[in-house]
Amino acid sequence: MRSGHRLGHLLGHLLGHRLGRRFGWLWGAYGTSALGTWLAFGAFPLIAVRVLHAGPAEVAALSSAGAAVGAAVAVPLGPWVEFRRKRPVLVAMDLVRFAALLTVPAAFALGVLTFLQLLLVSVVVAAADITFRAASGAYLKTLLPAEDLLVANARFESTAWTTTIVGPPLGGAAIGLLGPVATVLADAVSYLLSALGIRATGGTEPRPERREAARMRAGDLFDGWRYILADATLRPLFFNTALFNGLVMATEPLLAVLMLGRLGFAPWQYGLAFAAPAIGGLLGSRLARPLVTRYGQHRVLVAVGTLRALWPVGLAFLGPGTGGLLLVMSVELGLIFCCGVFNPVHATYRLERTATDRVARTLSAWAVTTKAATALLTAVWGVLGGLLGPRTAIGLAGLLLLATPLLLPRRAAALPSEPEPEPAPSRA
Repeated sequence: MRSGHRLGHLLGHLLGHRLGRRFGWLWGAYGTSALGTWLAFGAFPLIAVRVLHAGPAEVAALSSAGAAVGAAVAVPLGPWVEFRRKRPVLVAMDLVRFAALLTVPAAFALGVLTFLQLLLVSVVVAAADITFRAASGAYLKTLLPAEDLLVANARFESTAWTTTIVGPPLGGAAIGLLGPVATVLADAVSYLLSALGIRATGGTEPRPERREAARMRAGDLFDGWRYILADATLRPLFFNTALFNGLVMATEPLLAVLMLGRLGFAPWQYGLAFAAPAIGGLLGSRLARPLVTRYGQHRVLVAVGTLRALWPVGLAFLGPGTGGLLLVMSVELGLIFCCGVFNPVHATYRLERTATDRVARTLSAWAVTTKAATALLTAVWGVLGGLLGPRTAIGLAGLLLLATPLLLPRRAAALPSEPEPEPAPSRA
């Protein structure tokens, strides 16, 4: 009896309490689209190189320019989303991504695929991604009570790392058998299935209160940034996120050059070095809630946010052979584990401290800034890598990352006061 009780307690701890059917549909939709994204990971560069015979500059533009322009396109969508029901917006953004990605295999089949089309599709998908994330955060805050937000975000984080582990190997096998265009088709279908899942969540969603002015003014585009910068807690976290994510992502191309070029690692070793440590993200996301319960949300946020900044500088000491491979895997495991804990706590902390009628604009501004910072720092570190060498540039990024904990919130702030909610309409 005692062992059975312990087993039940363990299962209850691992699975957590149920968050309801509507969240289940939303979670399933997220997992489906996340798996599709990782199945198609690297497909666009492969299509550009193998099908369209693009050069290095064009391939770099697919990730940097596509993301930057997509972020700029998404700027006016944040205020637009704020005053609309979020579930239809989520469905619409999934359908936009489905339709945009579907044009790639269609054009390939007809023999009319061009690099310009790939670039335009990457812009549309990037803009839809930002808008979807902004609307999903606002929708989640209305779907669940505040005490369940950390559980929900931890489950999203756990799913993200699970698909990171599973998706690329399956996608690589599919690319080898069917070609990269087939994985783009699979990604497109995943967004269609996600749209159907979100549509199945059902329920009623009150219409957000409209402003007196029906037309959006130019100044409204910057409401999200104004809200973030005026908040003493969100402001440092905002700069921390943009700088940390940008510096970490900026070193990835340099690390690829160092490992695959000068140090002579095989492509499968390079893939293993980043795929295997993703298990750390899965473990970290499962520990987020127990750690917050024991030590408090703000303390965990600051402690883990500090620990994650300590790992990347170790990549500057990367050498050849098995020792070098183990070093990369150890650094990535530690980094990803810390991110697995930090990300759901950060997402919950940010949602709780953002007024409900500002969530979409705030999250949109946050995502736009993060993508733009990543694109800019990637370009800058590409130049530094050429001037100083990839190892020195990686080490410089690691040293700068050591300063990012200074931008974490020093104290927890009071939650914002919320306006009285409007009564829900009688029908959806």
